[in-house]
Amino acid sequence: MGPLIPNGIIGEGWDFVIAILIGIAFGFILEASGFSSSRNLAGVFYGYNFVVLRVFFTALIVAMVGLMYFDYFGWLDLSKIFILPTYLGPMIVGGIIMGFGFIIGGYCPGTSFTGIAIGKLDALFFTVGLYLGIMGFSLAFPLFEGFYNSGSMGNITLTELTGIPAPYFAMAFTIVALAAFWGTMFIEKRVRKNMKQYKF
Repeated sequence: MGPLIPNGIIGEGWDFVIAILIGIAFGFILEASGFSSSRNLAGVFYGYNFVVLRVFFTALIVAMVGLMYFDYFGWLDLSKIFILPTYLGPMIVGGIIMGFGFIIGGYCPGTSFTGIAIGKLDALFFTVGLYLGIMGFSLAFPLFEGFYNSGSMGNITLTELTGIPAPYFAMAFTIVALAAFWGTMFIEKRVRKNMKQYKF
């Protein structure tokens, strides 16, 4: 029963090997999904390409439903899965900052490395900026430490926060995702039509 390493089924020495293999597979999937192109990634903010939304919604649904079934059949112990602690205010601010960076640079941290792997120069410049930002934040961290650790909600999940049972939450989330797929299809067509009309 998983997780495999915490339960001793796979030795702890394999954790980095598995992480590298998963990282390579993740990078391959990002490239195959078109995430190495800044035009594809930034397109979600301008309305002409929603591949980012579709891929991530699909990944979330598959992972969510898969974990529920694995738990139901006893193949996975959900209580041993690490849940990132929630710091509501700092995470909202961080999300806004990352969103602006995504719009301006056309990449997120993971996809920038995928772009570098296939020789994209804009991805290289984005990654240099990424590391400069990390260094700047590290040096200025004492100024933000209080805010950084504020608003702690612990290791909470959306089902715990809303009180909605996991199966119903998964069903509702799937319906929302399907509605988003359908809605964004029409937005894409309209925006692309206007782009052709005005020759953007």
